Amino acid sequence: MLSSLVKEHQAKQAAKRVTQEQKRKECIAAANELTQALVDHLNVGVAQAYLNQKKLDAEAKLLHQGAINFAKQTQQWLALVENFSSALKEIGDVENWARSIENDMKIITDTLERAYETTQGQPTSNK
Repeated sequence: MLSSLVKEHQAKQAAKRVTQEQKRKECIAAANELTQALVDHLNVGVAQAYLNQKKLDAEAKLLHQGAINFAKQTQQWLALVENFSSALKEIGDVENWARSIENDMKIITDTLERAYETTQGQPTSNK
């Protein structure tokens, strides 16, 4: 009788161990699933932040390149305006030179006419 009680007790304990082992495995699996779900939830936010950062970096590079191109274009425009300004100054200088030559020629012409009048004795009308 005692041996049958011991065997029965050992059988119950073995069954409890099997049940406990099964529940322990289920608990470990549930904990793994929970951990995985939490990590996945966090990774979604991190992945979204990473994608946003990549987009921002790409936009920043495009903006930087656009700024460089704009600076180059601005320098070209400034050079063109400077050249145009210099050309206008040169035209003004040529115009002043031409007026100066014209005035000198008028003076020479008037002087020659007066000299001619004086030598010929015939007055002519002054211009």
